[in-house]
Amino acid sequence: MLSHRHIIVAAAVVTSLVVGPGLAVAAGTGTAGAPAHPAAGAVPAKPAKSLGDIASSAFGTVRSPAEASVRQQSKAAKAQGAAAAMANNSLAVGVSVFGISAYSVQAVTWINSDIAPVDLVVDWGDGTSDRFNGVGTGEGAWDHAYASLGQYTVTVTVSDGNGEASSNSVTIATAGSEFTPYGPTRLLDTRDGTGAPAGRVQPGGEARVKIAGNGGIPEGVTAVALNLTVVDPAGGAGHIIAYPGGEGRPETSNVNYTAGQTVPNLAIVPVGADGYVNLFNRGGASVDLLADIAGYFSQSEAAGYTAVGPTRLVDTREGLGANRGQVPGWTSFPVQTAGRAGIPAGVGAVALNVTVTDPQSDGHLTVYPGDRQAPSVSNLNFRRGQTIANSVIVPVDASGRIQVLNGAQGASDVIVDVVGYYGAGGSAYVPTSPQRLADTRNVEGGSISSQGYLYMGLGVDAPEFTGFVLNSTVTNTRTDGHLTVFPDPNSIDRYRDGTYVWPTKPNASTLNWKAGETVPNLVQADPGPNGIIDFWNASGGDTDLVVDLFGFYLDR
Repeated sequence: MLSHRHIIVAAAVVTSLVVGPGLAVAAGTGTAGAPAHPAAGAVPAKPAKSLGDIASSAFGTVRSPAEASVRQQSKAAKAQGAAAAMANNSLAVGVSVFGISAYSVQAVTWINSDIAPVDLVVDWGDGTSDRFNGVGTGEGAWDHAYASLGQYTVTVTVSDGNGEASSNSVTIATAGSEFTPYGPTRLLDTRDGTGAPAGRVQPGGEARVKIAGNGGIPEGVTAVALNLTVVDPAGGAGHIIAYPGGEGRPETSNVNYTAGQTVPNLAIVPVGADGYVNLFNRGGASVDLLADIAGYFSQSEAAGYTAVGPTRLVDTREGLGANRGQVPGWTSFPVQTAGRAGIPAGVGAVALNVTVTDPQSDGHLTVYPGDRQAPSVSNLNFRRGQTIANSVIVPVDASGRIQVLNGAQGASDVIVDVVGYYGAGGSAYVPTSPQRLADTRNVEGGSISSQGYLYMGLGVDAPEFTGFVLNSTVTNTRTDGHLTVFPDPNSIDRYRDGTYVWPTKPNASTLNWKAGETVPNLVQADPGPNGIIDFWNASGGDTDLVVDLFGFYLDR
């Protein structure tokens, strides 16, 4: 079980280093039995924040002071008269409960009593209780793991053995959340007034998206998967910041844009206590904004997350998983997910990275369940000749199938990589306030070298962390290329003692760029068995990388 200290400082183990082999060094080269070496002058990136700096309301404390105790008295004590009833007049108990993992809590109790020893019973609210004898006056801490996510009332009762007792209660929710597919459905379109008054969002302006209580979305959701699209920026470059309503605006980014560009990006955003997500336009251009929901997270049993990738399911250039050749305009094709890449039958949704390449005209891709008609939403917008990727979370039909629609006049090649799925037995999600973990621009010489990588030890010595929801952005790109994010095969000790081996980049991509572009994409990163995530610069030139954290997945 996670200790309280462990969950609070869970990313104190974060390490990051730019490793740049240069074009002359490739996987498998160098001295036999020794790892390839970084390029001369490679330096550590700016240290990533520790989770001690990262606030998550999911781990908030619920407290009830001793003064709120309810005195109880047995019939025997009452029969002894008023004098006996006052024998332990100070008997009271205070309780404080906080999350220590997705499913576990710790109760801290403090007892006031004129008599010692006393007995303490903690009723966890799930039909189980623990009894502790002889605890006496003072403070104690007690851990408990719930079998299911949800809300529970924890009741603590202290008794002195002479018929005197006092109890206190708090109602808490488990910190973890699970995923419910929803949609894809459009919640916001500033062009026509869907979800907000019609009108472009001005520089320094903000659009608010109602999540909780909107349509069939319940109250109390903790986070939401939104595909955000910036349409036709009128002016300079900028970016959109998505963050929970009612909270301070972070220094992070979700969608970067330039003049005239229509660009999407998936975001998994915490939902504010007011039920809203805010979209702030930081830049020099007025923009239209679209927000399409793919699902939401709540503190109740639904579907947990399991990482499986990245693994390529479809590449129309090669005929992998689909017919070989470009997908004609306004044509859809099926993709079977269940039974491939370790995805079992019966999952509710899959997490994908979808890429379009060499499109013959401007257009968009729509990804949707295999047993439905194509909805009026988009997952990926593109221009003629552009190669661009976007993360997608999409519900699957009963057979585990999805459909991909090429919403363009011209044909295009399509690539689909799977990174995980939502279903029974997966990990629970814990949203955090958005935080910047790394920015190589802030370190002299910190950019990632061509065919080099940056590694981040987000889950070192913490196997219960099974995934991290990150927004990765490349900028100051020198040549065309792509970024691949994948688990590192090395332990942190191998990096420390210099015995690491050069990773083999999988045949998958996370985001693609042209020289000079700034491109973001959400990635649900798998830390693998060693707790380390690699960000590989697959291009012919150096590039800078910005990484923002939005949440993490915890195993039981």
